[in-house]
Amino acid sequence: MLPSATQKAVYKHVDCCGFPVEWMCIWLNLNNSIMATSGYSGTPLLKKLGITGTTKVQLFNVPGNYFELLEKDISDQVAKKNEVPDLIHLFVTSVREFEKTMRTLKPVCKANPGITIWVSWYKKSARMPTDITEDVIRDYALQNDLVDVKVCAVSDLWSGLKLVVPKAKR
Repeated sequence: MLPSATQKAVYKHVDCCGFPVEWMCIWLNLNNSIMATSGYSGTPLLKKLGITGTTKVQLFNVPGNYFELLEKDISDQVAKKNEVPDLIHLFVTSVREFEKTMRTLKPVCKANPGITIWVSWYKKSARMPTDITEDVIRDYALQNDLVDVKVCAVSDLWSGLKLVVPKAKR
């Protein structure tokens, strides 16, 4: 597909090794689309996490831009104080914080054995100080009657690991 006259004018200032403007436009368009999704599936975060319009969620330590990451405000789906959630999303920056919060969630797992718990931690590439890793989360889960079933990129800073109660223990 050749660029329009407007695109040619926009890219006219690009002069790279004598390549025709058309080639540069095509290369830039392809490169921009690749860069926008590099390392990510392109799947919306709501879908990755399994949050639907009826999912009751409980949130812990979410970043300030959480609803932006979801591309939807789900504040009306947040479980009330005595309500048992369907899904928990927990953001942690230390092993201590992770283990402390997970201990408080044991009664919730008993009340709803079909619960999904997403634990998010800083990616190494975020270069943020943390002592928590995917392996730490997985080891804790296995020692506490949970299994990990999925990992995903939550953002450019956060990864997420999906934990569930094994079917045999539900």
